[in-house]
Amino acid sequence: MKKVLCRPAGRFLVWTVVVTFVVGCMPAMADSYTIRGPEGNTITVDDDSVSGEYEDAATVELPVYTPATSEAFAVYGVIDEGALAQPVQYPTGVFPQFGGLEVTTSSTALQALTDAVLYLTAYPFECSEQLASRALAIASLRDVSTAFKAEGLPSPAEMESAVSRDIERLRGLQNYDGGFPYWRRGFESVPFNTIHVAHALVRAQQKGFDVPADMLSRTQVYLQNIENYYPYWYSQETRWTLSAYALYVRNLMGDRDAAKASVLLDEAGLDKLPMEAIGWLWSVIDNEEQLNAIRTFVNNRVVETAGAANFTTYYSDQTYLLLSSDRRTDAILLDALIEDQPRSDLIPKLVNGLLAHRVKGHWGSTQENVFALLTLDRYFNTYEAQTPDFVARIWLGDTYAGSSEFVGRTTDLHETFVPMTYVLEETAGGSENLILEKDGTGRLYYRLGLRYAPTDLNLDPLDMGFVVLRTYEGVDNPEDVWQDDEGVWHIKAGTRVRVKIKMAADNRRYHVALVDPLPAGLEIVNPALAVSGNIPQDPSAPEFRYGWWWRWTWYEHQNMRDDRAEAFTSLLWDGVYDYAYVARATTPGTFVVPPAKAEEMYSPEVFGRSGSDWVIVE
Repeated sequence: MKKVLCRPAGRFLVWTVVVTFVVGCMPAMADSYTIRGPEGNTITVDDDSVSGEYEDAATVELPVYTPATSEAFAVYGVIDEGALAQPVQYPTGVFPQFGGLEVTTSSTALQALTDAVLYLTAYPFECSEQLASRALAIASLRDVSTAFKAEGLPSPAEMESAVSRDIERLRGLQNYDGGFPYWRRGFESVPFNTIHVAHALVRAQQKGFDVPADMLSRTQVYLQNIENYYPYWYSQETRWTLSAYALYVRNLMGDRDAAKASVLLDEAGLDKLPMEAIGWLWSVIDNEEQLNAIRTFVNNRVVETAGAANFTTYYSDQTYLLLSSDRRTDAILLDALIEDQPRSDLIPKLVNGLLAHRVKGHWGSTQENVFALLTLDRYFNTYEAQTPDFVARIWLGDTYAGSSEFVGRTTDLHETFVPMTYVLEETAGGSENLILEKDGTGRLYYRLGLRYAPTDLNLDPLDMGFVVLRTYEGVDNPEDVWQDDEGVWHIKAGTRVRVKIKMAADNRRYHVALVDPLPAGLEIVNPALAVSGNIPQDPSAPEFRYGWWWRWTWYEHQNMRDDRAEAFTSLLWDGVYDYAYVARATTPGTFVVPPAKAEEMYSPEVFGRSGSDWVIVE
């Protein structure tokens, strides 16, 4: 990532007080010193080193943290030609020394897809579904992998040879009915596997690979009569979904059957069809009334944030027969949306949401990888066929803020940062336009974000994608911690406190960070340190209720720091989650505590916080 302007170094809203006492040459003037900080904060340093008329030498450095919290919002978009003007309103009630405007630009929505292709090429098992998925991915991604010169991939000749070899192995598996079993010819043909192999064969043929005509035609006949091959115990929902997939693949073969697709949609109804089945039928339906119903139905089931989107789905007990998953459904619907509504603003968001689900560069299964790669191949050929050769220039009002140059295929991101002090000066109590201009060929992707910290230290809870609640309770004695009628927490000095965070997400969230600032009078008891001793178990924790063997946590990593606790996960499913840790009340006093906050690390405009708290250690 290239940064045009860098952020100021250091933690935000931190200043250091330095107090020096002179050795033996100055009469004692006072027993204590009071220092006032830049935001009106005051601290008192007691001088206990006075001897007679003179005082000892001492220098004390005290970091002072303003108990504030950060917030953000952002807009995303694309520019194919010309420029855009985004009004920026004067930010009120914010600290000028923190945050500012963030402008991120890139020339592609596709991150490096190398690992996803490698996942399929190196997959160790080779049933008919996995052979078909590998052939699908390698054949379809030829354009993208060549354009971006992806490192680590086998040579084009090696990949083409692998596709031909896999097609030949699939030919050896094909049964006399035209279908395909999992492992060996002669075993019962599996409807889903047969449709999926047909999908691979037709895609490979479209990309110029040699596919035996008799092999493809026999498979096509099987698909035309797919309903005759369903076992009696398949549910109606499973049958509908398989029939929809078969109609989709037949359409790719040039064997379009819009009448059968229309009858299937009327018979099932949109409310009873799985979302992936709707995605497969979408490209086969000709009836305009049915198409409008599909568009409305799908749009009502998309969940959007400023920069990403996904679909809400459900699955039945027979999902395993279809190898379904949320990521595959997102990819199927995205592919259908690109074909039907190529100018939809939802498309880049769905691409971002799909890419955000990768772990170690790929998705979770062969099915997820192959359908994601197929969809991104369509995206690439629809929107990014031109080789980028352009310059992006940025102005805030009349002030030039920076530029980024994109020449050739690259997945680089460029970030321009305008500090909050400049934003306040340029907007000057009103508003000013942020101008982003593209000069040249290619597509410009952008994110315009504003990060800030409110000066109000008594913040109410806020839900911008997460709901967060925080409570305190006594560990050794419930009476050690209590909350008065005004909501102020009272903690007995020297006691241990369990801090409990409850976080709720109404949909999938990506790269989540949960951060809870600590009251200045408390110190975290870190269970990873031997000196912490044994920490009593939380009676509400899963391991307490279910037994010692319960080791699952929703977070993948946590940090216990001097001033806060942090927990992180790369993917958070919708639901309610608990997080807790233990601290000790070490310093009497009255403290304001910033809200506990959850956010998507790479989309900080998706966040939520608890309210601010007051804590009295007494």
